Amino acid sequence: MVRKLLVDLSQGFPRHWLGGKAFRTQYFNALSMSFPVGEQEFIDAVRAAAEMLPTDADHTSLRATIQDFVGQEATHRRIHGLYNDELEKQGLVNHWQDWARNQIELGRQRGVPPLSRLAVTAAFEHCTAVLADVTLRHPEILDGADPMLATLWRWHAVEETEHKAVAFDLYRTLGGDRWTRVRWYMYAMWSFTTRATGQTVNNLWHDRVLFKPGTWLDAASFFFGRHGLFWLTVGPLFSYMKRDFHPWQHDNRELATKWLNANAGRYSIVRGPKEA
Repeated sequence: MVRKLLVDLSQGFPRHWLGGKAFRTQYFNALSMSFPVGEQEFIDAVRAAAEMLPTDADHTSLRATIQDFVGQEATHRRIHGLYNDELEKQGLVNHWQDWARNQIELGRQRGVPPLSRLAVTAAFEHCTAVLADVTLRHPEILDGADPMLATLWRWHAVEETEHKAVAFDLYRTLGGDRWTRVRWYMYAMWSFTTRATGQTVNNLWHDRVLFKPGTWLDAASFFFGRHGLFWLTVGPLFSYMKRDFHPWQHDNRELATKWLNANAGRYSIVRGPKEA
């Protein structure tokens, strides 16, 4: 299902929109900065790999989920582009998009095959799905957030949850092997960690709070506190390494359904499942 989020980012939002806390705000902002370029590459990788699917009726369902995946990611790309426009007005500089573009172009120059591009997409989709699960399962992570941005991040988490297995299922259907999957996942983890750190630090620098003790006390609490992000994600992230791993071994669709039912007035349906 493809939805349109009913928020108006043109009105802007506070500089420290997440409970007045600079580090948490700039970490989420850094993630947003990666999405327009990254999600376009995910769309391109899935489409390129889907061309290798047999045209028989056995793959009709997978093709339908691919259509929804593309529609949802395109919507995410658009709305995070608007989000990032506001961050630019606030004086932040998006380096992550340039890093991503350069890496994607290098891969094309080196002739990375479609199945490997798909493995990278499946890897990043797992990272995103784990963060999405935490966002929905632990709503306190967004305590004090500007209501519009809290809605945006939870809507995004819902849709990442819904399509978290699409790239993985396509990879497996096309005969992708475990070791290639794991190898590209290690690359994705390294890439995500270094770029998220680099962009967050850059955001804090431009925000003029990089060297304030409170910034790093908040960072320590956010990642390593009693319910810190590190403790909540480390197990699920490394579960991807298992031989028999599949994204729906952790079935959290009820979290997505609960949010959608409670927030039906905050989005409209662009394309329903029967039109997929």
